[in-house]
Amino acid sequence: MKILMLYPKFPNTFWSFKKVLNYVKKKAPYPPLGLLTIGSMLPREWKKKLVDLNITNLKTSDIMWADMIFISAMIVQKDNAQAIINRCKKLGKIIVAGGPLFTTGYEDINNVDHFVLGEAEITLQPFLDDLKNGNPKHIYKSSEKADITKTPVPLFSLIDYKDYSSLAIQFSRGCPFNCEFCDIIIMLGRVPRLKTPEQMITEIQTIYDLGYREEIFIVDDNFIGNKKAVKLLLDVIIDWQIAHDFPFTFLTEATLDLAQDEELMMLMSSANFNKVFIGIETPSIESLKECGKYQNLALNLEEAIITIHQHGMQVLGGFIVGFDNDRSDIFDSQINFIQKTGVVTAMVGILTALPETKLWKRLKGEGRLIRDADGTNTSGGLNFIPKMGTKVLVNGYKKILTTIYNPKYYYQRIDTFIKSYKSTVKSKIKMDSSIKPFFKSILRIGMFSKNKWLFWKMIFKTLFTNPKAFPIAIEMAIVGTHFAAVSVKVVNA
Repeated sequence: MKILMLYPKFPNTFWSFKKVLNYVKKKAPYPPLGLLTIGSMLPREWKKKLVDLNITNLKTSDIMWADMIFISAMIVQKDNAQAIINRCKKLGKIIVAGGPLFTTGYEDINNVDHFVLGEAEITLQPFLDDLKNGNPKHIYKSSEKADITKTPVPLFSLIDYKDYSSLAIQFSRGCPFNCEFCDIIIMLGRVPRLKTPEQMITEIQTIYDLGYREEIFIVDDNFIGNKKAVKLLLDVIIDWQIAHDFPFTFLTEATLDLAQDEELMMLMSSANFNKVFIGIETPSIESLKECGKYQNLALNLEEAIITIHQHGMQVLGGFIVGFDNDRSDIFDSQINFIQKTGVVTAMVGILTALPETKLWKRLKGEGRLIRDADGTNTSGGLNFIPKMGTKVLVNGYKKILTTIYNPKYYYQRIDTFIKSYKSTVKSKIKMDSSIKPFFKSILRIGMFSKNKWLFWKMIFKTLFTNPKAFPIAIEMAIVGTHFAAVSVKVVNA
């Protein structure tokens, strides 16, 4: 059996980093970890090929080579996924689909022969058994949660790691919190399920053996959902990093209560974590209560962010406007908060009702849903009727983007960040990953952009006040070119 595994294109959004990738000679931020894991679950004797359409075009010869097409996608990839499915179907291929897009929205997808929904550790084998017996069903789904201690190492050999700016692994699934807008608990549950430290080290070692030596993204939606287990894992990772001379930095996602656990922050810093995405959402107390973000209510948000920065981890912040309790001053409040805390990478989005979430069900019951979610809350579009009015919300949202990604305000945030940031990164600077992007930034930003004076001011100030922060300051300057371009596109849409 010959299996072609397909990963659709992402549109150009805040997290696509298309302008940034050119600086580091990469083609996409992250590989399709789900498909790589599926590759290890399929029979060993089957031939497998993966085509990531964010890396290369899909050739008709690739489609014709395959006996069966496997496709996985997220909601934001829906349009391209449907186009790929239609193309393969016209060529007479059997289509098998799974992943977040299909798990919550398979009824809206056409031309798929078999849906393998939910967690593949549960639903894939029954499909394979029925396929072997010649009677595969149209839909395989289950509410059962997988024991991921049995999940195999992803089949990284299906990709060329040089195409990606980061590689990805997963430690846990599920989150103990219950935010109204979040679909993670719908798909993965509220009780974190964990791999063993031995599994994680095996995956990290596998990546090391490929020859890769840069950033690894631990893709958990809440890496610290089980803090006791995470601390045990970090102890093992630290030992491995020391033994291998710290070849990797780590990026992950967590909740803001990380700032309340000094031991956990110290362990993450020691393990070489230098970035963490955190859903801060809003400085509005009433809106935090509305969406059930109670973990943030117990904190001084500003102090928590600064504390994490002081432990060597840059906070990548997620923010939302459009809650029912948001007042007309929320837009200025968000701007002021983002600027004051030095959250340089601030992903501000309009509230989105994702399928089957508590928010989606509430708004549907109130007759306020107007269309399906497009999978990105940063496009400036709405899929529900906001209480403050559509025009007010959209114009206010555009005001935030216009302000925070204006170069003047953006470089102010870099300056604020540098003042509180204490670098703990232990990896050695590598020529391809650090030096070349630096010289490109000098050429493109420092010489030929309208922001060259802001750029040089940042360089000299960082070198004199916090030289250890210099690499991340340059990275921020480069990333800012992408955010500015995407913001202009959204504002002018």
